[in-house]
Amino acid sequence: MITVAGFNTAIDHLFLLDALVPGAVQRASRAELYPGGKGLHVAQSIAALGERVQLVGLTDVAHRNLITRRMAERGVLFHGVEIDQSLRTCIAVREREGRFTELLSPGPEVSTAVREQLLRTWWRCAEESELSVMSGSLPRGFGSDTYALMVRQATAAGVPSLVDASGEALQHAADSGAHLLKPNRDEASSLANGPVRTLRDAADVARALYARGVAQPLVTMGAEGAVAFDGRVAWHASIALAHSTNTVGSGDCLLAGFAVALKRGEPMHVALRLGVACGAANAMDEETGYVRRECVDALLGQVQVQRLEG
Repeated sequence: MITVAGFNTAIDHLFLLDALVPGAVQRASRAELYPGGKGLHVAQSIAALGERVQLVGLTDVAHRNLITRRMAERGVLFHGVEIDQSLRTCIAVREREGRFTELLSPGPEVSTAVREQLLRTWWRCAEESELSVMSGSLPRGFGSDTYALMVRQATAAGVPSLVDASGEALQHAADSGAHLLKPNRDEASSLANGPVRTLRDAADVARALYARGVAQPLVTMGAEGAVAFDGRVAWHASIALAHSTNTVGSGDCLLAGFAVALKRGEPMHVALRLGVACGAANAMDEETGYVRRECVDALLGQVQVQRLEG
């Protein structure tokens, strides 16, 4: 079992337009609504790859049935903590030429009682799991050291933790003893206090995170793939796609693939290959943060994995 802490559940709205014109009334050619949030993306993609997974996150009255039904359909055991406020909303606008614009609401500020219930529910799930994944922003009201504290609790119980965070939560997590940390290029730049422009720069960040106690640091580089360090070798994996439809959520799907491979005991270069294939599979689909297993399987052989020297 893999447990995902995706506390800050969202409702994703996707609008398809010919072209976005600021200041004008726009009519979408199509609109879709999905349960979302980075943790939810990770959990449903793990399930799509055939692993047992449970997700802990917020829900509200208006969307309780939608989220529970969608997660059940996707093979995810959802443990929802209900609030009397509205979940945060994420709006994505995709233009005909492929450009995306995102609008992200700040989301609710949760009470002490809700925070404690989320943490209790997560721990009840995590202590019976083989991996714990902590992904995405924390609801307002949580301290920025929350993931770091969760990592230490899980590590003490022998449960490795994989963390995808940003800002102060990322800085705290970097020194928490997390098994895996997954910054993207911008987040890696904040850790390095300087720009991460090249694959070599990304490898340097991964090595520095390893020196800080992260057993398997992973830096994602968008279309350039991802770089990881296993303590001896820095690996780079990438894939050339003829087209992409929606890259939003590809990093979440990459993390899902990596988590599945780690749970199966695969070495880092194999985990990196599966992760990149998952990220690419998401980019080829319209829905945000979800992969189809047959698409992942078809892409695996196209992923190029190499050692990075230096």
